[in-house]
This record gives sequence, structure tokens and C-alpha cells, in this order.
Amino acid sequence: MKPQEFIALIGPAAQASATNTGVPASFTVAQAALESGWGTSSLARDGKNLFGVKADPAWHGDVLYINTREFLNGAWTTVAARWRKYTDWQDCMDDHAAFLHQNRRYEACFACTTGDAFAKAVAKAGYATDPDYAAKLISIIDQYRLADLDGGS
Repeated sequence: MKPQEFIALIGPAAQASATNTGVPASFTVAQAALESGWGTSSLARDGKNLFGVKADPAWHGDVLYINTREFLNGAWTTVAARWRKYTDWQDCMDDHAAFLHQNRRYEACFACTTGDAFAKAVAKAGYATDPDYAAKLISIIDQYRLADLDGGS
């Protein structure tokens, strides 16, 4: 899927989620693009799971089983993993925003009103181990003018 097609496909759900949750739509779309390969991952295609969220024991919704590589006992191993499966993009985004709200370490993120600032705050809070995570998200936000989804902010 081309980036502009992906943005058009999930942008409205990201904007609706932003209105209800305070997570900037530009951040949500950039993170979904980065995590799902612009919607091309099997998780995104088959499970509407844009953020690679596994189905832990607290999850009571549908699941999707897809192999993943994990580092176990000192070696990379392929394991069947349970992933959250969503009915649509909106459910996925709302669940992801709820995750951010429910985890105190992301509390400071919600003082941020732009996607760039939110990306920096999420990275600072330890969302990903990649030291360039915020820069990658901001690059996507800037390159594809995703701030327009936030009303140009």
C-alpha cells in the first residue's frame, strides 16, 4: 500500500481517536505506519493490528496467531504468538490510546498537543528501545504533512 493510500485509509479513524483521547492523529498515523510497514504487515492486514500488540491474558477479544522471532534463553527462536485482533482501525487506535492512558509512565505525553512533541514524550517514557524512535516518527510526520490531520498544528 502506498503511504498516501494508508493515510487516507486510517486518517479519519486517527482523527476520531484524537478527539476522544487526546493522542494527536499525526502521531497515531506515523506510529501505525512505522509499526505496520504502512499497513502491509500480516497483523495489519489480517487483524487490523497496526501497533503489534500481543494478546496478553487480560485481552478478552479475538486473537490472531502469527509466528514471531523472540530472543529466548540466549538465542533467537521462532514462536507462535497470540496477537490482538480488531474489528476495524478505530477499535485498534482506541485500544492503543487506552493503553497509553492506562500506563502512568505516559502521563506526561498528554500535555503534548503536537505529534512531534507527543513522539518525543512517548520515546522518553520508554515506549521503544530504538534510540531513534522519536526521530523516525517525526520524519514520517514531516515528510507526509501529517500535522494537517491535527488541524495544521
